[in-house]
Amino acid sequence: MSAVRGDGAVRGGSATRSGSATRGGSAVRGGGPASRSGPPVLAIRDLSVVYRTPAGDVRAVDQVNLELQAGEVVGLAGESGSGKSTLAYSTCRLLRAPALITSGSVRYQGRRMAEPAEILRMRPDELKRLRWREIAIVFQSAMNALNPVLNVRDQLTDVIHAHLRVSRNEAREKVASLLDLVGIPRSRLRSYPHELSGGMRQRVMIAMAMATDPEIVIMDEPTTALDVVVQRDILAQIVELKERLAFSILFITHDLSLLLELADRIAVMYAGQLVEIGTASEIQHAPAHPYTRGLLNSFPSLRGPRRDLAGIPGSPPDLRSPPPGCAFLPRCAYGRDACTSVDMRLAPVASSPDPEHVTACPFVLPETPVRPGPAAGPRTGSTRPSLLAQAPAPDAGVSFAGAAEGGPGREELTP
Repeated sequence: MSAVRGDGAVRGGSATRSGSATRGGSAVRGGGPASRSGPPVLAIRDLSVVYRTPAGDVRAVDQVNLELQAGEVVGLAGESGSGKSTLAYSTCRLLRAPALITSGSVRYQGRRMAEPAEILRMRPDELKRLRWREIAIVFQSAMNALNPVLNVRDQLTDVIHAHLRVSRNEAREKVASLLDLVGIPRSRLRSYPHELSGGMRQRVMIAMAMATDPEIVIMDEPTTALDVVVQRDILAQIVELKERLAFSILFITHDLSLLLELADRIAVMYAGQLVEIGTASEIQHAPAHPYTRGLLNSFPSLRGPRRDLAGIPGSPPDLRSPPPGCAFLPRCAYGRDACTSVDMRLAPVASSPDPEHVTACPFVLPETPVRPGPAAGPRTGSTRPSLLAQAPAPDAGVSFAGAAEGGPGREELTP
């Protein structure tokens, strides 16, 4: 097994098993198309991360494969604790102990790079040049991410001087232009974080991420704790900046409805694993994994007939000892005995127009009704019926062929 501690290099062997990597992207909403032909700007291969505890390793990220194309917006959705932020921070090795990268590869190839760089093997000085100059992050809580004893101008100036060779006057002019870019008056340059509203603090974080013209911006729930009006303004600002500056975005959120408007592709994460990847349209109208369907049924629709909202019963599994097979089985309304031995590699939804629409569930079609009987409810010993069983299926229209090359248990099953 290989491992990465802090800023050290990868040691040892390779990944324990291979997953199926996804490729490409779709047209960027409101901008130019994201190219499928060129190499991805970020390629994550078989990445695994654990948290070391006295009670055992917590498998926070398990054999994840994901790619981000130049100019593409990829959304990463899932409930709290599914491993989204751990995955994002591990891509630029920002995790601290007791986190440990145990296997995998993270390869970056930006327009300023002569050849691809393996991030997990970079030296500390190479990491310093990569972070923020090539890959920037908008952290989840702006109030905690900003320095409370420095004003806005000083914090933005620090970022510029740390990564760019510019004069003091050039840095100050760039700082002012960054505030213009995110719609904050220049009079706020002398303000401290506690003097700004939540929306303004988040805009300052976005301006800080844009300061060095990065190739990738990772946005870790940038609209959390903001009201819906400010959320909408922030999202509009993000879309506008992306179109003007042509960077790629990995957007992390637990709000799937938000990603349906913003993202080109959406990756759904559960219990440290990716369970489905597809375009925003495919995820909305033809979800191929029961967990994705549960997320879609948990928020109201603004159009169409009224329906009862349905949550997902139960809780995520203990990642110190995850259940065999599919981790979603105890909460799944479609569960069956074969799910305990299913191979969780992603495989294509055969009749989808996009061959890169993939799912980890080999048994359920988007239009499959919930099976009656004990298998339809949660398998945790509870007698409470699954709310997924009460929820109407989202728009269907694709079926799952599910045959992974040489993989057992990928045959199509019908109820």
